[in-house]
Amino acid sequence: MPKYILFGSYCENALEKRTPYRQAHLDGLSKQKEQGILITLGPTKDNTKVFGIYEAENRETIKELIENDPYWKNGIWTDYEIKEWIQAF
Repeated sequence: MPKYILFGSYCENALEKRTPYRQAHLDGLSKQKEQGILITLGPTKDNTKVFGIYEAENRETIKELIENDPYWKNGIWTDYEIKEWIQAF
């Protein structure tokens, strides 16, 4: 199954602004992990970017997951890019 990487950006003051949406965000990620779609996801140390690795049938599946995430819907994530990834090692 293809693997995809996510690169995205956080809004300014994301640590404060994410608070009302954090539990729903984490619950959704846990469900994706249980389903075997999400491999890993997290912010950069300075909390300006998000990086993730997914495994799914197609790019549209990942796009739908991102755009239904509370962080995207509420402006915590401000942009993103999905690329198919070839895991060499």
